[in-house]
Amino acid sequence: MEHLTSGTPTPLTAETDPYAMALTQFDETAGKLELSPGMRGVLRSCKRELCVHFPVRMDDGSLRTFTGYRVQHNVTRGPSKGGLRYHPDVTLDEVRALAMWMTWKCAIVNIPFGGAKGGVVCNPKEMSETELEGITRRYTTEITPLLGPASDIPAPDVYTDERIMAWMMDTYSMHVGYTVPAVVTGKPLSIGGSKGRLDATGRGCAIVIQDAADHLGVRLEGAAVVIQGFGNAGSVAARYLDEAGARIIAVSDSRGAIHNADGIDVANVIAHKSKTGSVVDFAGAENIPSVDLLELDCDILVPAALEAQIVAENAPRIKARIIAEAANGPTTPEADAILRENGVFMLPDILANAGGVVCSYFEWVQCLQKYPWSEPQVRDSLSDFMNRAFHDVYHIAQQRRVDMRTAALMLAISRVADATAIRGIYP
Repeated sequence: MEHLTSGTPTPLTAETDPYAMALTQFDETAGKLELSPGMRGVLRSCKRELCVHFPVRMDDGSLRTFTGYRVQHNVTRGPSKGGLRYHPDVTLDEVRALAMWMTWKCAIVNIPFGGAKGGVVCNPKEMSETELEGITRRYTTEITPLLGPASDIPAPDVYTDERIMAWMMDTYSMHVGYTVPAVVTGKPLSIGGSKGRLDATGRGCAIVIQDAADHLGVRLEGAAVVIQGFGNAGSVAARYLDEAGARIIAVSDSRGAIHNADGIDVANVIAHKSKTGSVVDFAGAENIPSVDLLELDCDILVPAALEAQIVAENAPRIKARIIAEAANGPTTPEADAILRENGVFMLPDILANAGGVVCSYFEWVQCLQKYPWSEPQVRDSLSDFMNRAFHDVYHIAQQRRVDMRTAALMLAISRVADATAIRGIYP
């Protein structure tokens, strides 16, 4: 049997290790909340961590062994919920961090889920559809003991989509002997998906940006916006902000970045990327180095790529007044302190990108009730949840005189701590 590895993780520093970032954020907030040492120990730890190694038959007939993870951080407030990512740099610590952030995210928007995350170390861009299906079905089989609509519910994340979720749902359903649509979210509409789900993360981000602009007295019409990561969340946020009158001046993807100070036609960029696979060489803008994108002169910056993009080295040069984290963990704690000192208004990831998990909750409810919602119902409910979450966090920020990330974490951690205390310790 041929044994091949599927990727070598990029080396991390103490500043950019996502799990170190998540723990630092938790420890600082737990101190402000004056949590007991015992409660800190409970909330700081992941409840379950599963690592699996599994073979997949590739198109050329060879066998390749992949590594996958599924981590459940906390299930005190309900079944664990969290995405599945396919990426060459997936690590256990990254998955741990993302699971913890999911716990806080679900608590901020006050939905009855805990946090989980999954990942497979692979490069989906180099794989055929048949190979991706093989990876998905085998990974699902390996983590089946954790899965279930009342225990752990995956969803799409980096380089996974509704097709991957359909394969996961079908695999789980074949194992139990009947169809279980509620075991995953982010599915195609034809098998229990929710209307409005594809736009939810980007639309939720745009909603809280509008809330922040209103509170800060920033006029969204004409505001210059930079978006790092023109994938699902980034492109949808760009589209909604463009419709609100904002001026999208720069966007990027994994292949490069483009810039036009007068504004970029968002619909045409989306069409260009769909045709060519990248935003690079778009006729209505100039190509620029990706490293320059975050430091452009703008009113609103939306990091919608991967973790640890804004670090201590580049944070002093960031000129945006509002940062909305559509990605998970794009700003390190060291960079956060610099941005705070410079007066940047931060919409943290666990608030700014919570629209996806809110709509996943709607999808889960629809599947359990076997009663689909209309798209206006989904959109109106999403707006209600996101507006309420923003105002809850903003109220704490004003009342406690803290920044928005600290306020968001204080709200989330206190809700999970309260639920833990009320439930007690068994036995």
